[in-house]
Amino acid sequence: MVNEDMKYIGKDMSRVDGVAKVTGKARYAAEYQLKNMAYGCIAQSRIAKGSITKLNLSKAEKAPGVIKILTHENALKVKDTRPEFRAFQSPEIKFWGQPIALVVAETFEQARYAANLVEADYSKMDAQTDIAKAKNETERLVDRAGRTKPRGTPAKAFADAKFKVEAEYSIPIEHHNAMEPHGAIASWTDGKLTMFDKSQGVFGVRDHLAASFGIPKESVTVFSPFVGGAFGAALLPHYYAFITALAAREVSRPVKVNYTRSQMFTGHGYRPATLQEVKIGADKNGKLQSIIHQSYSNTSTFKNFSENSSGFGRTLYVCPNYDSPYSIVKTDLPTPTWMRAPGAVSGAFALESAIDELAYKLKIDPLEMRKINYADKDPETGKPFSSKALMECFEAGARKFGWGKRKLEPRSMIDEDGLLVGWGTAIGTWGAWQAPASAKVTIKSDGSVLVGSGTSDIGPGTYTVITMIAAEFLGVKPDDIKFELGDSRLPRAPSQGGSVTTASVGSAVYGAAKKLKAKLHELSKKGAGTGIFGTATVDEMELADGALRLKADRSKSMAIGAILK
Repeated sequence: MVNEDMKYIGKDMSRVDGVAKVTGKARYAAEYQLKNMAYGCIAQSRIAKGSITKLNLSKAEKAPGVIKILTHENALKVKDTRPEFRAFQSPEIKFWGQPIALVVAETFEQARYAANLVEADYSKMDAQTDIAKAKNETERLVDRAGRTKPRGTPAKAFADAKFKVEAEYSIPIEHHNAMEPHGAIASWTDGKLTMFDKSQGVFGVRDHLAASFGIPKESVTVFSPFVGGAFGAALLPHYYAFITALAAREVSRPVKVNYTRSQMFTGHGYRPATLQEVKIGADKNGKLQSIIHQSYSNTSTFKNFSENSSGFGRTLYVCPNYDSPYSIVKTDLPTPTWMRAPGAVSGAFALESAIDELAYKLKIDPLEMRKINYADKDPETGKPFSSKALMECFEAGARKFGWGKRKLEPRSMIDEDGLLVGWGTAIGTWGAWQAPASAKVTIKSDGSVLVGSGTSDIGPGTYTVITMIAAEFLGVKPDDIKFELGDSRLPRAPSQGGSVTTASVGSAVYGAAKKLKAKLHELSKKGAGTGIFGTATVDEMELADGALRLKADRSKSMAIGAILK
């Protein structure tokens, strides 16, 4: 809830980055122009599993403008043993579309043309990319059920329930495909690496590159001030970052590498496919007796990625007996990654669909079914929720939507044009998390403020909301604040994901503002303003309207600029 006394937080404000974006002044990773820059284009595997037996690069090497071609035969072998995929480490092929060569040329067009001339012979193996088939192969199944213990005795309660639903649901792989394709520009100077990258977390990219090349983290600088959408696809560093930096080092020139649109389907992860089996038991009045929600999602053969799609529902309903076993299934595909409420949205689709099916079986309105099983407290811990207004949302939504006119029978509502109309309801949950974050606030004698934190802004308005927070607690106008992000030289902050950025970075800025107020209070005791605040403590002071002043007597005030002179 926003405090009504707040001047900026919760109030309308034009986006800080809005003008830069609509006028084209905002520069994205691939839009920087470095002197003497070369261009790279990725050639990809045409098999899903096996190994390269022979590479024929002669045609590509003779193509106009080609400077160098990187492959597993001449690329740096990384000593870091973490399971992140790095290209060109061996002839082994682990997924279709895996990079087998990077062609570096004078222009992008020349690099793309030559990349199409790269030829490879393969020793092909049978690949398994179907999660439904793969989960029946014991060696591909990784049981994660031990992570969350059953609540009550779900199997017995389900067996004893008078009314039951058993259903299976499947969701195919989903791809992010943001407007801005992934890409990077890398350059080396005196053994130090600078990279412009599309990233939700510059520190993750920095650390990945430092580990790849065996150099100190301080020798790598990553910039990502603007991101053209990501939805989770840029949370982790991907293989193009390493090979771009490697190419730049090999040719001793800046190098730019950009994914094509088709490479966006294989180069940065995806929402994993899921198979879900849901069993729900209830009494005749709709009170839930048991929920057993088994979920499977796919991963790659070389890294275990999990998102626990069956676990989020455990806090949604009052149900004494609940089990949410979860397993991942190894497939011959790239590793999945996070995508828009990972796990939670996939699990909600299955669970909420099954709740609807049970409501229909009991002849209970689906909205009423959810009210009957409404959880006032966290069913897992018994603790109250910090905030929950779902019941009020139910009432307001039903009233405004005209829910009372909804017919219970499926396919029974038809509009004036004869088209079928479906009205439905569902609920879901997501955590309210924080992560360690830091920020630096600098205030100048002219009253202007510089705020810096190495987080990211992929589009939700981080530039704007952090500017709001700074303005609120520093007592200056938003127009007098410049907020910088997307730079690994700035104070460390979390990647932008999981809805943690504002709560984390905003809190860091608030903390910095408190320290700054204390410093200004200390300085106010010196110079021309000595004694104006008497014995007032810092807690009795506030920053507002560009000044430090007494809360109890606003006439006693000193302009920030005057304090700093």
